[in-house]
Amino acid sequence: MLDTDIKAQLAQYLELMEGDVLLKVSAGEDKVSREMAALVDELATMSSRIKVEMVDLERTPSFSVNRIGEDTGVTFAGIPLGHEFTSFVLALLQVSGRAPKVDEKVIEQVKNLEGEYHFESYISLSCQNCPEVVQALNLMSVLNPGITHTMIDGAAFKDEVESKNIMAVPTVLLNGDSFSSGRMTIEEILAKLGSGPDASEFTDKDPYDVLVIGGGPAGASAAIYAARKGIRTGIVADRFGGQILDTASIENFISVKHTEGPKLASSLEEHVKEYKVDVMNLQRAKRLEKKDLVEIELENGAVLKSKTVILSTGARWRNVGVPGEAEFKNKGVAYCPHCDGPLFAGKDVAVIGGGNSGIEAAIDLAGIVNHVTVLEFMPELKADSVLQERLYSLPNVTVLKNVQSKEITGTDSVNGITYIERETGEEHHIKLAGVFVQIGLVPSTEWLGDAVERTKFGEIVVDKRGATNVPGVFAAGDCTDSAYKQIIISMGSGATAALGAFDYLVRN
Repeated sequence: MLDTDIKAQLAQYLELMEGDVLLKVSAGEDKVSREMAALVDELATMSSRIKVEMVDLERTPSFSVNRIGEDTGVTFAGIPLGHEFTSFVLALLQVSGRAPKVDEKVIEQVKNLEGEYHFESYISLSCQNCPEVVQALNLMSVLNPGITHTMIDGAAFKDEVESKNIMAVPTVLLNGDSFSSGRMTIEEILAKLGSGPDASEFTDKDPYDVLVIGGGPAGASAAIYAARKGIRTGIVADRFGGQILDTASIENFISVKHTEGPKLASSLEEHVKEYKVDVMNLQRAKRLEKKDLVEIELENGAVLKSKTVILSTGARWRNVGVPGEAEFKNKGVAYCPHCDGPLFAGKDVAVIGGGNSGIEAAIDLAGIVNHVTVLEFMPELKADSVLQERLYSLPNVTVLKNVQSKEITGTDSVNGITYIERETGEEHHIKLAGVFVQIGLVPSTEWLGDAVERTKFGEIVVDKRGATNVPGVFAAGDCTDSAYKQIIISMGSGATAALGAFDYLVRN
């Protein structure tokens, strides 16, 4: 099951196990069961600390990871390879007694949860967002005896996924009811369970010299550059990493040939925490007001003050804005082909958008689904020619240009899309199982209102130093009117804004 290089790396991790672990395996005669059993047996030969016992579990094929004499509550239904192999390795280490690399405050929050919490997460092995959810819920199960978690590979349990109408990953159920859909950190899960920070934790904070709003590449860069100046720096982040958390593959980050968004986001957070930066995660700003100091009010009601502020709130996927989009989100309407594509294997889907992201999505999906229909509003596709050539070479793709999406239809989930031919006005309907929206980004700046100057598209207007029209307020990254929206450009603009803010402090 494992190649030589992976086994060599795995052997090093298995040496870190601090106690014995029992894998309880429930396997049948199907192919997935045989491959799962082979993986478990292979691991058992690599470490004397790993024991194996054949049992009957709720799902077959599946196996649980336990301390000897204790059901820890960590179960994998399917084979945790691909993006989930790391989740499995971490489960082995943590169940064996290896201390997790998590803030002690978070550990205490998990241990203090009272009641019974039985989580089930439906995932895809190709999903780059799923491992964080799986690893968080596994850790919670290890720390608290009242919590259990089962990871379920949707490809291995197709009937169950379809019966529960799960059309996006990761989807999490709690005690049989819907809990969440999409990427979540352990802090976000705790907050959703009512164990997150409230406004009282932000009272009596001294004013900052630089307060960064946003934890993506621009915000992280700004916070690091500010902190290196030795000035009091804080950062407010809705989710650390921002938009790159939803990026599967990054190949244009100079000096790094290839990385994945979640990996880069983790590195950004780790780098920021190397400095004396007051990191306020899972917090969202709702108001900015310039007084003697700049005041930032958070959605939890707390008010933070700073001599300067750097706005780096980034951007988010643009909605197509037709009936059915909101109603069927995660019920056939999706925004991440890498994450959700495998759930539509063998089915017909549509992609709205003919730019690079839309055509890349269509090419990716064409290798998984039965048929892809691309809908582009303009008379011609906007994607690079090399992508168009690849797209038109695929036999299971139809391209519709100069059409307007009118409605995404369905009952409990998507069953089709209605579009209008712009030249003739004729209306058509296509039967589909899913619609992937890929029409670009919109800056996350609505909360600012008229506090700073913005373009008609909502982008914050900045000068060459990153300064806005409000003294002491700077901005960086995809939320600004910068010409290009790229990770490396956002990082550079974050550094520029931090240096601009420092220069402002020196001169004022």
